[in-house]
This record gives sequence, C-alpha cells and structure tokens, in this order.
Amino acid sequence: MGPVLERHPLRSLLAREHTTAAAYLKRVADRHQVLGYGQMAHRKEKFSRWISGTEPELTAQLAMADLHGIDPEEVHRRGWPDWLLLALCDDRSVWELPWTVAGTVEALEQAGGGPVDRRGFVIASLGTLAVTGAHWAATTPAAVAAMGGRRVGAGAAELFETRLDTLRHLDDAVGSAHAYQAAVAELRLITGVLTTGSYTDATGRRLYAAAAEACRLAGWCAYDSGHLADAEKRFTAALRAAAIGDDATLGASTLAFWANLRYSCGDPYGALGLVERALDHRHKITSGRVLAMLHARQARAHSKAGEPAAAYRAIDAAFAAYDRAGPTEHDLPSMYWMTHGEVHEVAASCALSLGEPQRALEHFDAALRHEDPYDAHTEARGAGIYLARQAEAHLALGDIDAAVAVAERAIEQLGGADSARGTSTLADLRGQLAAHRKARPVADFLDLTA
Repeated sequence: MGPVLERHPLRSLLAREHTTAAAYLKRVADRHQVLGYGQMAHRKEKFSRWISGTEPELTAQLAMADLHGIDPEEVHRRGWPDWLLLALCDDRSVWELPWTVAGTVEALEQAGGGPVDRRGFVIASLGTLAVTGAHWAATTPAAVAAMGGRRVGAGAAELFETRLDTLRHLDDAVGSAHAYQAAVAELRLITGVLTTGSYTDATGRRLYAAAAEACRLAGWCAYDSGHLADAEKRFTAALRAAAIGDDATLGASTLAFWANLRYSCGDPYGALGLVERALDHRHKITSGRVLAMLHARQARAHSKAGEPAAAYRAIDAAFAAYDRAGPTEHDLPSMYWMTHGEVHEVAASCALSLGEPQRALEHFDAALRHEDPYDAHTEARGAGIYLARQAEAHLALGDIDAAVAVAERAIEQLGGADSARGTSTLADLRGQLAAHRKARPVADFLDLTA
C-alpha cells in the first residue's frame, strides 16, 4: 500500500488557477464541444465524483488536456489522474532546464520553494528517468568561480557541511516533516550564497556539493512524508548540483535514494535504471558505503521484480563492497547509518519479498547480532519498518504468537514517528494480520491498535 492520497491533483490545479469547480467544469465542457466531442454535462457533482475516485470519460480528459496544452498521448500513457501533474508547470520545468550552471541555479531555486501537497504520485516517466541519468553522467563540470558580491571562503563551505551533518541527525531525532523544513531553509541559504557571493572555483564546487546534499536530504524527507512528486523534483535538482560540483559520489548517493522511492512505489525497473547508471561510474565513487548502498538498492529492486538470482547476487555484491569500505570514520559523514547490519536488513527484506520467510528471519537476526550491527536507536523509523517485516515473516511461517509479539514492538517503535513509509508499512501488516482475526492474540492486537 502506498502513501495515502490526501489531496487530489485536480484540487491543486484549481487552487493554482484561482477558479471554482463550477467555472472549471464549464471551461472543460466548452472545450469538449469545440473539439467535436459533443455536449458535456457540467454539474458540480461531476467534479466531486472525479476527485473521489470516478475516472472521467476519456473525451472529458482529452478536453482537459487540450485546455492545459498537454499532449493527448500523455493522457493515454500516464492515465488518470497522474497526467494532471503535467499541467502544474513548476514540476514540468525542472526536468527541462539545461544542465548548466545557470540551469542548475534555477533548479535549486525551484527546489527551495515549499511543497505542493500532491501525495502519492510519482511524476517522472521511465523515459524521463533515463534522460535525467544520462544528463548527469554526461555533464562536464564547468568553471563555477564567481567574481561579484561579498567574498566567501572555504570556511563558509565548511560551516554548511557541518550544519548539513547536524540536519541528517535531526531527521533521525525529530522526524522528516521538521527536518524537511530545515533542509529547504538550508538550501535557500546556500543558493543565496551561490547567486550573490564571490568565491573561487574550489569553494564554489564545495558550495554546489552542499546544495546538492541539502536538496537530497529535502528529497528524502519529502518522500518519507509521502510527497513523492516533490521528492523527485528535489532529487533531480540534487543531481544537477552534484554534477556541477564535480561530486560523482554525491550524485550516485542521490540516485540510490531516488531508486528507493521508485521501487517502493511499484517501479522496480525504474529503480534499477537509476542504480545501473550510478554503477556505470563506480570508478569515480570514492565511498565504499555508497557502493554498498547502490548494490543493496539494486537487490531490493530485483526482489520487488521477483528476480531471486539477480537479487541475491546484488546482496553478495553489497556485502563485498561493505567489507572493502574500511572504518566508518574514513568514509563520508552522510553514510554513518550504513552498517553491516543494514545490509542484513536489506537481505532480509529481499528474502521476504521473494517468499523465503525463514531466510528473512535469519538475516533479521544477524542484523542485530553482528559485531557491526544495525543501529535501531539511531534509525528509529527504519527499525520499526524492519520489525513490521519481521512480523510478516513470522506470520508467513504460521507463528501467529511471534508475529503479534514483534508487531507490538513495531507499533511501539513507530508510534510517535512522523513517517508515511512507516504508516504504510503498519497498514500492510495490519491487513495481513486481519486474515487471522479469529486468533485471540490477533484480535486483541487489532482492537488495541485500531
């Protein structure tokens, strides 16, 4: 189950155009007739049906698309209501900006804006993902030194890097909603320095890298909060900034986080395309933990696609890359959470998706017992999600008592977490347990957590 759709994109479209449902329906009906589709009723109840789940007739959709200058092919390809997102031009333009310093600054300025509340939609098609990855790979870093404005030295870049490290840990401590606002504010500050300051090429690259990391963090927090379209907008802006900053490792990390979003939302092949693009440039990736993360994301995508051989090969590659990574203190500060235990948690999730619950439980156990264990205290949301999956594994093996016991721990872990991912995972677990409601422990659990 994906994040809950709280606001239909058609509502967002009306809000942006400052119009009413009645007035909008009249415009659609007029266009419907002009296009030769005949008369269309435009009572207000029709709008209510459209946003509550009833799909408009195709000719009505084509009239709406024509009204907003959207290619009819997009209506057929994306389906209702996803194609409506193309009518919201702020999201469309970020994909079309040139991969230059000027285009990157404009993308960062757009990413520094607040979110439009369109939950549950992924706006980038597979073709757009492929083109974006190709642009990232092909972008040649240009000179970024700036001569006008107040002089900014390496010290300012270092301060931004320190603040971003704090923000990453704040996400763990206070949740994605609060950390998102802080990351966007930090991005605005960095972008302001980039556009108004004077700095050397070396300092400029560090500033672009800092902007990329702020954008990547904002994208991750947006995803965790269920704002998928906004997450993708920020991930692509982060990729641009990483390319301009000549930081292939940061770009690869961004692709890995983006891949997580794609396979979690039912697009494992889109995720694989992003990971494979990053791994094409593995010789430029300086972090062993980023490489391990990429292989782990690859494994998860293969497991979601039902490809066990490829998934387990990627898990082996993730463990091998991690073993070569060296001590945590010698790796990127942003990869503090990537442990040997984390790879076991991913391996467990893969096994569960592939219908091997016993193998999953073995990896879940190893994740906490390894000398380099999964850090459940730092990764509270992740720990809750993995506990919910562990409960699913017990349930698949028919051990209802163990499933309920672990589910109670998952609820406790995620109870105060502000996370659409966590909420969705718990909803899935409750749905699976509901099939066993006749068992007293399950009934008690479902009643207590209703």
